[in-house]
Amino acid sequence: MKRMTSATGALALLASIAGCAAPATRISTGLQRYGLDQSRSDCVGGRLQANLSLGQLQRLGKAAAAYRQGDTTPGVLTPSDLIRVASELRDPKIALEVGKAAAGCGVLP
Repeated sequence: MKRMTSATGALALLASIAGCAAPATRISTGLQRYGLDQSRSDCVGGRLQANLSLGQLQRLGKAAAAYRQGDTTPGVLTPSDLIRVASELRDPKIALEVGKAAAGCGVLP
């Protein structure tokens, strides 16, 4: 569960929609803070913005924020963390789209 917290921190950043930046930009910026390169971060951000509703992105962000507490490795993000957090939301579309974005953007090993 501790490993998941780093991914959820990134997801919290990527899914925080408030502000003037487009969701894709905010997603990309959040992922870059956790060590993902810009091109793959931009790819994931664009795909999630295109395929998830604003409400789904907000749910993803709220769930991610809950895991951030007590994070012992805040700078670590693995592809499996992204998918695990999304799958815990019980919305199959969120999990599917996060998985597809990770695979399609070369985030998976």
